[in-house]
Amino acid sequence: MSHITSAARTAIIGEPEVVEDVTTSTGWLSLKAAVTSLRALQTQDGSIQSSDDHADARTLVGQISTDLLNFREVFPHDSDYLSALTVDFTRWADSGFGVPDFLDSLDAFQPQLNRVNGLRHLVVFPMYTQNGSTDRLVEAVLVEVIWPEFVAELEAGDYSNKLFVPIRFLDFTAGYDTNSAVLFPETIAMRAIPTFTWGAIFADREAARFRRVVRAAAETTKLELPEGAARLLDDQQLTEETFVMWDLIHDRTHMRGDLPFDPFMIKQRMPYFLYSLEELRCDLTAYREAVRLERELSQLEPGKISATQKQILEHAKLVQYAVLFDRIFRFAISGTRVRNYDGLGGQLLFAWLHQHHVLHWTDTQLTIDWDEVPEMVIALGREIEELYWRSIDRPKTAHWLAAYDLVSATLTPHPASNWARRQLPLDGPPKGYTDAVLNDEFPLSMFYEALSKKMAGVIESTSGITA
Repeated sequence: MSHITSAARTAIIGEPEVVEDVTTSTGWLSLKAAVTSLRALQTQDGSIQSSDDHADARTLVGQISTDLLNFREVFPHDSDYLSALTVDFTRWADSGFGVPDFLDSLDAFQPQLNRVNGLRHLVVFPMYTQNGSTDRLVEAVLVEVIWPEFVAELEAGDYSNKLFVPIRFLDFTAGYDTNSAVLFPETIAMRAIPTFTWGAIFADREAARFRRVVRAAAETTKLELPEGAARLLDDQQLTEETFVMWDLIHDRTHMRGDLPFDPFMIKQRMPYFLYSLEELRCDLTAYREAVRLERELSQLEPGKISATQKQILEHAKLVQYAVLFDRIFRFAISGTRVRNYDGLGGQLLFAWLHQHHVLHWTDTQLTIDWDEVPEMVIALGREIEELYWRSIDRPKTAHWLAAYDLVSATLTPHPASNWARRQLPLDGPPKGYTDAVLNDEFPLSMFYEALSKKMAGVIESTSGITA
């Protein structure tokens, strides 16, 4: 007998009240409870080491498998995946609950093949959550795809990205009651690394924390927001769609351009400021493309612009506000000061604009010369692109040194920095360079120290936030 309500069973693409039926159904509540209990038995690598816990774990796996099979009626588009999940869970139990291997069910889950606005998925995997938990525990997440028509048109044109899947939370287990806003296949426990075919980003969490943080930061700094930016703070759906457009262009940029290296750098094999520049490069590319789209579409005659082009035009301006404010307000003061590459990117953008006299902190009030901002933001992007292009011909460590020079030309390094003094093992292996980087190589400025203290509670309150 299925635990899923009839209203939930009939809806794949539903209105909010139908979504509520799914998240409060006995089937979902049963699955979530069983996964939560199973997580308590797992160790960091996902295994269940105590044999005393195996009997309880088998009971829980049995309940999870039953619930997953029932959900095939609710999400028929994921039927093969849900069936494969039960096989992986059963094999894990039968093999004694060692380190889990869910490669087969991961191969069966292909959300990028059916990007339909409002389409929902039940995602269950043993995994860690980026910016959340490093423990590879079982997570269960109900998600919904965000795929508005104007984004589909962008993706079908100049911004093709077949791997990109923007989503919003419906409900989740504890690993996502954190700062994690991504669902990436590389975080899942599996026996081999396949060619990854999708990557999902929770635009609702990005939008919700943006709205909360930027509203508080603008009030704290007495910044008068432009009309478009103010609309973002008042409209969650508009902000979600804006982040989807930003993320679409950002995500595809990682593999495009004159790149001296594979930009998907895992486990901090390089000094963290290189990660800062790569993420900032992708954001500034999204900003630049948003400026281009705004300028081109603004030139069209009113009778020759389509409905989707009007939406692109509207969101192109909003993407510029989103990139700027998320970077200088939220990124710069979120997270620890231990090799915080996103934070460093935010610091760099703020200081660049300040030192080029388009952003002003005068009489304890923040003001911005909006007409001059686009060219200055794009100019910073060109600096990074020039660094990348020149470094195609440079040895690795020479590229690292040039990247450091780019950052330190705008941000002041820590007084104790060996990098700033070039007291580095120049004749040694690259590892020595990385080891010499301080955890907080570029400390917060006095402006950001003061802002961080005033904003600490707001930043903390965004952990686990949804729309």
